[in-house]
Amino acid sequence: MERIEAITAVHHPVRRRIYDYLSLHGDTQVTMLARELGFQVGSVSHHLRMLKRAGVVEQAPDRTGDRRTSWWRASRQGLSWSADDFSDSPADALLAREAERANVETHVGRLRAWHRRTAPLPQWSRAAFSIDTVAWATPDELESLSAAMTEALRTWQAGLDPEREADRRPIFVFAHGFPTAP
Repeated sequence: MERIEAITAVHHPVRRRIYDYLSLHGDTQVTMLARELGFQVGSVSHHLRMLKRAGVVEQAPDRTGDRRTSWWRASRQGLSWSADDFSDSPADALLAREAERANVETHVGRLRAWHRRTAPLPQWSRAAFSIDTVAWATPDELESLSAAMTEALRTWQAGLDPEREADRRPIFVFAHGFPTAP
């Protein structure tokens, strides 16, 4: 089970961007991180400390040997939780539900940004996808689907051709599975 501190730390909008950047780019110097994300160095440093306290980022070795710079990296990839994981603590359950809401807003915001783009990206437009379905399942079967999709993404990532690095752009993949009514 995820710790509520990790969940709430990552779902602050600035910290989410920092965490996602570090997850994609690996070890990054704090001033470069601030420049790339358009934030002040002091603000980024504050948010990095909050993420470190939550256990989702860590300081990385200084690649330059300068020792005046601060390097960081994600210490884990992804979070998975349900507000129901925190049913024994109403306060934590409320925080987990708010993080779920923030997570969905992030997902939808990224999808909206993709659809609002003004620059044509023909290759990427053909490659982008949307998958949805309705089906019958038990809670155990839905958990099994989640595990299978997580494993499929990990297998896909592990099989990427390292020779194609220059062709790559960051992508965002998300899926939600939940009970519904037609």
